[in-house]
Amino acid sequence: MAEPTAEAVSRHPHLAAAQAEGRVRVDLHTHTMWSGDSTTTPEEFAGAVSSGGLDVVCITDHNAIAGAVELRDRVDARVIVGEELRTAAGEIIGLFLAERIPMGVGHVDAARAIRDQGGVVYVPHPFDPMRRNLNEAALYELAELDLIDAVEVLNAKTSLGSLNRRAANFAAEFGIVGGAGSDAHVPEALGAAYVEIDDFDGPMEFLAALANAEVVGHHWDEPRPWSPRIVPSVTAGGRRQR
Repeated sequence: MAEPTAEAVSRHPHLAAAQAEGRVRVDLHTHTMWSGDSTTTPEEFAGAVSSGGLDVVCITDHNAIAGAVELRDRVDARVIVGEELRTAAGEIIGLFLAERIPMGVGHVDAARAIRDQGGVVYVPHPFDPMRRNLNEAALYELAELDLIDAVEVLNAKTSLGSLNRRAANFAAEFGIVGGAGSDAHVPEALGAAYVEIDDFDGPMEFLAALANAEVVGHHWDEPRPWSPRIVPSVTAGGRRQR
C-alpha cells in the first residue's frame, strides 16, 4: 500500500499509525460525482485514496453503480462496487454488486435483491436523523429476518458519538458485525473512518474478517472550499449524460 501523505495525516492523524502485516484498511462508505450530491471527480477520488494509504474502498454512490464500475481500474486500491439505495423506509447499502438496484423498492425487497446478487447488506448511519437512515421499525424488521450482514458502527459524518455507540449496541444485540466509513462526499474526507481487517477474497471472507475488525476514525465533515466546477448530471440509471 502507499504510505499516507503528510497532508492526509494532518486531517486524519490515525492514518499515521502502523498497519499490522496482512491487514488492510477498508473504507466501507464513499461517494463520487455519480451520487449527485458529491462533486468528487474520478481523478480526485483516485488521488485521495492514494494519498490516504487506503487498501480497499467501497464506492457506494446514491442509487448508482456506474462510477464504481468505471473507477475499478483507475484507483490504486481495490474497489468494491456498492450502492447506497434509497428505499421507502430509508437508505441501505449493497456491497459486491454486479447490477444496480432501482431506488424506491421496499427495504425487505432491497435486502433480498442484494443477497440475490451474492452481495452484502450493510446498514449505514442507522440512528442518525441527519442522514436518510432506515426508520427503526424497518431496521429491527431486517435484523429479525436475518437480512443484515453488517452495521455501520462508525460514520465519520455523524457528529454525535452517542449515535455511533447506539449503532454498535444494536449490532451487538443481534450478533451482527460492524463496519466503518468516511461517508466521503469530498476527497479530503477519505480516510476519516475505516476498518482494519485481515485481507480477504470475496464477500464471505470479507464478512468473516469484519468479525475481528479494528474500527478506526473520527468525526470529520468539513465543507469543500468553493470553486467553479462542471459535474455531469446522472440519469436514473446512474450513467453520466454527455
